[in-house]
Amino acid sequence: MEIQENIALAPLTTFRIGGPARYFVEANSEREVMEAVALAMARRLPLFVLGGGSNLVVSDDGWPGLVLKISLRGVEFESDLQKMLFRAGAGENWDDLVALAVSKGCAGIECLSGIPGTVGGTPVQNVGAYGQEVSETITRVRALEISSGNIVEMSNADCGFAYRSSKFNGAMRDRYIVLEVDYLLRRDADATIEYADVKKFFAGHPGPDKPTLQQVRDAVRSIRQSKAMLIVPGDEDCRSAGSFFKNPLVSEAEAARVETLGQKLAPKKTVPRYPAADGLVKLAAAWLVEQSGFHKGYSRGPVGISRKHTLAIVNRGGATAKDIVALKEEIQHKVFDVWGVSLQAEPVFVGLNHPSSE
Repeated sequence: MEIQENIALAPLTTFRIGGPARYFVEANSEREVMEAVALAMARRLPLFVLGGGSNLVVSDDGWPGLVLKISLRGVEFESDLQKMLFRAGAGENWDDLVALAVSKGCAGIECLSGIPGTVGGTPVQNVGAYGQEVSETITRVRALEISSGNIVEMSNADCGFAYRSSKFNGAMRDRYIVLEVDYLLRRDADATIEYADVKKFFAGHPGPDKPTLQQVRDAVRSIRQSKAMLIVPGDEDCRSAGSFFKNPLVSEAEAARVETLGQKLAPKKTVPRYPAADGLVKLAAAWLVEQSGFHKGYSRGPVGISRKHTLAIVNRGGATAKDIVALKEEIQHKVFDVWGVSLQAEPVFVGLNHPSSE
């Protein structure tokens, strides 16, 4: 295990923002993960676990303790006639795993193509997009319990998956480090074409055959690129943490209140709403942001809103974490003032005395 000092964190994040880590370890094996955790505990160093860096806002002062980058690699397979199990190390690139699954004719995660980050982050956030969530396919999570140093295995039910969340970023936050994840996918099954953008893409699809898994993967990546949600070098609209705000989940009564208000504030527009679990209603965060005066391309000095996607706060060059947080709060306060709806931020705030959701 190699311990490095004063390592810049900005280049390790998609925002390209953040100060240095006082100590830094890149772990390529479970043993190195365990050694790094033991070191942090012995020296009483604050520990932060880094994956792909795609969902982070890192403090301009950096991290005062140890940053542990998880780089565990490797993918194994088990299969029968109907299903194939993919067992992937937490440091595997997520989109590469999706590409591998599609190449093997396995359905279940094709609509999650193009999402930046690593395998280890997917159960933490219950990553989802375009009609799929990883909770639909995850069967096992292998993790290190930080306090005891023991390795545990959790079932899907143990993870407490919900919309864009799990026990790993909720009740069990900072208690476990994901080491390996199992995904059970369907062999020779149809691709998922449920989300409106994907349906629109394939409207008028020629021929009697349904789009293939590869065609759906390509379509999703194309859609994401059109919204600057695909990492493209040199594109400032990609210097972001992706969608910065979660779509609010509200009661039916609250949704009705927002719809009534919408008839007054935006009479020519319909408030987008979608059914969610437990009788709740999902509102469109992007619509609320736009109807509160924040348009695509909105600028606030070195930070702004993507020219292609209303929910992406971007670093236009030279932005600081303080700048990002200021724009975040401006948007949250305005949306609440106008609509009475609280937006929760998706990214993790590292080294900032600032919760990731308010």
